Amino acid sequence: MTKPDFTTLTNLANPRLGASVVFATDDFFADKSRLIAPKPPVFIPDKYDDNGKWMDGWESRRKRAAGHDFAIIKLGGPARIDGLEIDTSHFTGNFPPFAKVEAALSSGDIPPDTVWQEIAAKCNLSGDNQHYLACPSEQVFSHIRLHIYPDGGVARLRVYGQFFTDWKNFDPAQTIDLAALGYGGRAVGCNNAHFGVPENMIAPGRGINMGDGWETRRRRTPGHDWAVLALAHAGEIERVIIDTAFFKGNYPDRVSLQAVHISNISDDKILAQAQDWPVLLETQKLEMNREHEFTDQLQALGPLTHVRVNIFPDGGISRLRLFGKITD
Repeated sequence: MTKPDFTTLTNLANPRLGASVVFATDDFFADKSRLIAPKPPVFIPDKYDDNGKWMDGWESRRKRAAGHDFAIIKLGGPARIDGLEIDTSHFTGNFPPFAKVEAALSSGDIPPDTVWQEIAAKCNLSGDNQHYLACPSEQVFSHIRLHIYPDGGVARLRVYGQFFTDWKNFDPAQTIDLAALGYGGRAVGCNNAHFGVPENMIAPGRGINMGDGWETRRRRTPGHDWAVLALAHAGEIERVIIDTAFFKGNYPDRVSLQAVHISNISDDKILAQAQDWPVLLETQKLEMNREHEFTDQLQALGPLTHVRVNIFPDGGISRLRLFGKITD
């Protein structure tokens, strides 16, 4: 199955970004927290617990009364939502036949008297399958409510979109990581992400292991690998940190950065022209498993919106920080 374009956006329901499942009407067979686990769901044939068959997802008991089950997910922050993925992998005779999704904006963990808004109408589900629902909106939401009818199990819920920052009330004198996911930065694309996606580079905190970074396959042809990032807001980059934590026998030998200020251009066109952007950081030597900081080496390019990361010839980067101040 070809995944829709919105799946390239940030999964706003990722626990590492602060998301959590804050309520479920019932999770007798499978704990609600597994609904948003970052790893793909697995099936372990001979694994059981005190309540029955262990399943990798959220599963309620068989309903013997009127009504239906639902779960509430608090996203990693206020965000605009473009699409949803309801994954029933490994749920065959126990999946819900229907689902509906609502969203709300609230400052609390569980919205008390919030008015919920339907973003995905009641739809059919099938077992052991991925269901993609487009729901683009300019509204900002912080919580998702997944309804299942009447009961059953869902392996994963992914909520794709972009985090929202109220830049109108933001202090322009504040130095921030302009590419951070939490502010709305995103990975536009790359030439290879065999072992890890470029979005990992702009995730919060330091990497937790070698799998928590952007890593390409071993290059067997001439050239080098690259990734393009969109900043959360246009700004002037003053300091760069490139972290190769956990990458020891597979870190890039060298790195360089290119950058530009552009707007109203499709992602495809951005990726096609990025190789010709001005140089922000000339090629620098890297070392394994350490943070590299660059300030004086940066070129004064003025306000920027996008950065291309070039690694030579291949390998992995754990984190990339692009510190600076926003511009109008």
